[in-house]
Amino acid sequence: MDFALTEEQQAFATSVRRFAEAHLKDGALARAHDPHFPFETAKLLAEQGLLGIPFDPEDGGQGGTLMDAVIAIEQVAAVCPRSADIVQAGNFGPIRTFVEYATPEQKARFLPDLLAGRSCISLGMSEPDAGSAATELKTIATADGDSYVINGSKVFGTHSPDAAVYLVYVRFGPGVGGIGSVLIERDTPGFTVGKPTAFMSGEQWSQLYFEDCRIPAANVLLGLGGFKKQISGFNVERLGNSARSLALGRHAFNLAREHALIRKQFGRPLCEFQGLQWKFADMALKLESAQLLLYRAASITEGLPSPYQTAIAKLACNQAGFDVANEAVQIMGGLGYSQESLAEYCMRRTRGWMIAGGSTEILKNRIAEDVFERRFDQRGSAARAAE
Repeated sequence: MDFALTEEQQAFATSVRRFAEAHLKDGALARAHDPHFPFETAKLLAEQGLLGIPFDPEDGGQGGTLMDAVIAIEQVAAVCPRSADIVQAGNFGPIRTFVEYATPEQKARFLPDLLAGRSCISLGMSEPDAGSAATELKTIATADGDSYVINGSKVFGTHSPDAAVYLVYVRFGPGVGGIGSVLIERDTPGFTVGKPTAFMSGEQWSQLYFEDCRIPAANVLLGLGGFKKQISGFNVERLGNSARSLALGRHAFNLAREHALIRKQFGRPLCEFQGLQWKFADMALKLESAQLLLYRAASITEGLPSPYQTAIAKLACNQAGFDVANEAVQIMGGLGYSQESLAEYCMRRTRGWMIAGGSTEILKNRIAEDVFERRFDQRGSAARAAE
């Protein structure tokens, strides 16, 4: 199967790159070190039609494909890595789950501002005691007349300090079937956004606190039994994560390549040293191999991408992105390690995506299930029941 871009896709890629070169190149380093959501950049990207690319026009989207959204991330990241986060946030992640399952009324309330870059949405999934084991969450939604009362807390949410609306996983009842999700607006009484703290990448997050937080029933996104639908949307989320991992690895690769062509040691350019030539060959192999897996997963024409294909693509892209960015820092030496270069930023960012959206270990578990054509109990419940 040929995964080369079609003529139309290549034209789209070229137009996005030209836009990025003209409007995003200046200030790329400053954006990378600003922890806040760049709303002005988001508005600019929205005006260019780069938010909501794969969404239906009736929802305010562009009517494109997942592959189009992946291409947009790649081309923006080649010029401004931080701006690629905004393209991802406008096409993948919680906004994708929202568009997939929201009611017309919910879409009318929130989508216009989200797709115009005037506001952003954050996911409330992880909890202090429930990270990869998402089914063990404790945030409770209790029915009370025509409303629900939410109690609990969430951590590690992307854009949580700046979001206007939060897609929050909650427990309506016991077991996996009791998990669903609600939409909580920032100024809702009983809801508190904690003091921002930072990841290693510099990106900020805030703990979310729900203390008798009352929301109308109209803010329920998916009720009882909604968990499996939400998790199926993670296949799409993983494409956005994969695309950014690979794109930032390639950005660092290009920085290191330019450095190796220009920088001289012992009277000759770095690129003439065989040791560095081998490093670049290994880096290129990792990038090209991972990109084929990403394109295979993203090149679906209908429905959701395959869980196996997205898991193996994310694993390959996460590892390739970080390995290449890490090598780029090494090749560039002090400059690569300095915040005057985006190489170290790419390294820190790609490291985080090996955890977010399904850790590399969780992905390996998922891939193994396809290899052996069976499910594995990672909780050890079968062993405990036998004791």
